[in-house]
Parts: sequence; structure tokens; C-alpha cells
Amino acid sequence: MVKKIEKLRNNIDFVYKKNENTPRCAFYLNLSINEYVPLPGIYSLMVRLFMQGTKGRTAQQLSEELDKYAIEFSAELKLDYIKFKFVCLNEDFEKALEIFSDIIKNTTFDEFEKEKSKLEGEIIAELDSPRAKIIDSYYKNIYEGHSYGYTNSVILENLSKLSKEDIIKEYSNIMNSSLKVAAFVGDINFDVVKDLLEKHIGDIPVSISDLPDRDKPKLTEMKNVEIIQQDLNQAHILKGWLVDTVDSSDYAAISLLNIILGASGLSSRLFLELRDKKGLAYVVRSAYDVARLSANFSIYIATEPKNIEVSLKGFEEEIQKIKTVPVSNEELENAKNNLFGKWAFISETNSQQANWLAHYGIMGFGFDFHEKAVERIKKVTPEDILACANKYFNDKFVLSVIKP
Repeated sequence: MVKKIEKLRNNIDFVYKKNENTPRCAFYLNLSINEYVPLPGIYSLMVRLFMQGTKGRTAQQLSEELDKYAIEFSAELKLDYIKFKFVCLNEDFEKALEIFSDIIKNTTFDEFEKEKSKLEGEIIAELDSPRAKIIDSYYKNIYEGHSYGYTNSVILENLSKLSKEDIIKEYSNIMNSSLKVAAFVGDINFDVVKDLLEKHIGDIPVSISDLPDRDKPKLTEMKNVEIIQQDLNQAHILKGWLVDTVDSSDYAAISLLNIILGASGLSSRLFLELRDKKGLAYVVRSAYDVARLSANFSIYIATEPKNIEVSLKGFEEEIQKIKTVPVSNEELENAKNNLFGKWAFISETNSQQANWLAHYGIMGFGFDFHEKAVERIKKVTPEDILACANKYFNDKFVLSVIKP
């Protein structure tokens, strides 16, 4: 249960949750990305540079100081925001916050060329993996023409165009025009936490009050993408549709549809039919990938190249089945329990709880999103699943296949 929600003096939304008798606390600060610049890779490179030195600390000094106090610090790029976080011992919270504020206020971005070169090498190495290549192809195509489609291959094509000045300019833009949401979970008194936040981050630029409207991704046609890679001994298939995201009345039903089809492991329909009964799959699963402006629902299989056509037929059979035959009440209840179990598992630690609270806040879902989502999911009926399947599983999809 959320204990307190307040605003800092610079309008930052601050959510506080006390978990007693926990020795380590977690703090997250998210900054919204309100418009994507036409330079793919600028934010990916930006988040890598926050640990590379500030005006008062070299990269080595930062690393040594964080190690000395056993502080876990990271900066991460999400589709809709930049996430900063640290986890530390309760007694070191102020020290961690002081280092944290130094990083977000005083990063120099001096290691720009070095990090750009490292990022390029890492992307090239990652795209050598067939699975990474098929995921890249799928997202590039399903979100084509939108910033959500800035995949690794797109970033690689544009990396040489980026300059240190671009990074500095865009970080300044984000700091000055973003929604900012902070979350703390741990066993430190609220007043102490708030006073320290006011002291260390109360002077960063004011948070905007509302997220601005942005163009949503659109998929207006079917896309078939085939990639040939000679040295493969298996094929990878990824098929997906654009679907509604969290602010839709369909959110709960889509979440359960995902569990039933392929996200519940051994008990999911795709696993039972395509792997257990037909022996087609090394791996088979579905995914409901949610962002603020859009979401996509995908089905993935890794199989022998000779099984590509029969696997696609298997996909179609399972899709048609869930579009025409209502799920049983037992299967639906099992899916609900499976989903609630997953949510409980990823919300056990202070860091996980702070992460979700900050995520709900920066996405505009509300800090009470979890409680409301549970109630929405409890009310889903077999008819809701049927209606959802028929609404979204249409002929506007992306099919990406990589094969020898």
C-alpha cells in the first residue's frame, strides 16, 4: 500500500512507501521523453555516459566511491523515459543521494567518442545473434516511422551522425521540459527522505505537470520480412499485431489472452500444441509489450527450418481457436492466478516496488495502477477474451522470419 504521495518544491511527483525492517532502500527518478529527435541512438548513448565522470569526480572515482558504500547505481533508457536508480544501505542513503545528484546535475559527457565506439561494437556483436536480429526486424517494422522503432540496427546506421554537442543539448532539453517522478521504498522516516530529496534534487529544473500528446504508432498493412542467414541450423519466427495499451478498457483481457496463449510457460496453449503435441518448437511464447502510446502482441517460435510453414499454420490454428471457442472458466481462472503470481514475484524487493511505482507515475497510469488493474482482471469473462481476440488478431500484422 502506498504510504504517501507528495510533490517536491520543483513539482516532482514523489511517492513514498515504508517497508519496515529492510536494511537496503531503493530510490528511482524517471524523466519523461516527450519528443524523439530524428537522431536514433542519442538517448542510448546518453545513458551510457552518466557513469563516465562528473565535474567533480572522474569515472574511476565514481566507481570506487559507489563500490566503497556498496551502492548500486544505474541509468537506463526505456521507450518513454530515462530511468535513474540507486539501491543502498539505509545508513548510506544521504551519501548515495549526494553522488546521485552529482551525476544527474554535473555529468560531463567527456567519454563521448569512447562510448560511441563501444556502443557500436556491442550492437554489431548483439545483432550477430539470430534471435536478436529477428526481434530487431520485428520492432523496426511494427513501429516503422515512429521513435519506438529506433532499434539497434537503426541506431547503428545513424551513430556516426551523433556529436557530443547533440547529447548535451538533448539532455538539457529533457531536464528542462520533462515530467519527473521519484519513488522511494525502504525503512527510513518519510520526513527524513523528503528533506534530503529537497536538499539534493529540489533545485533541478521544475517538472512539467502533464505529459503532452504524441503521435501514436500506426500499422496500416501486412508486412512480411524474410532474412536469410546462411550458417543457421534453426529458424526464428516472430508475428505480431499493434494492440491497445494500458489506458484501454481491453488491457485486462489482452493481458490474460497473453497468459493463455503463450506467456504461462508449460501450461500455455502454444507450448502444449506446438511443442508438446507436434514437436515443432525449441522455444515458443507470446508477449504483450506495453508502452505509453501503443502496445504490441507477438508470437515467437524457434524451430527447424523445415517446420516454418507448419509452425505458421500452427499459429493460425491457435489464433482461430481462441477467436471462435470461448475459453473455459477454469482456464481463465488459472490465467488470472498465473498473472497475479507473476506480479507478486516481480514485486518482492524494495527496488522492484520502487521501480513499478516510478514506472506507473511516469507513464501517467497513476500510483494506484496495480490495485486497479487487479480488480479489472478479476472481472474479465470468457466473452471478453473472445471479443478481444477478434478485435486485434486481424490481417494487419508483421511477420518476420530468419532462416538459412
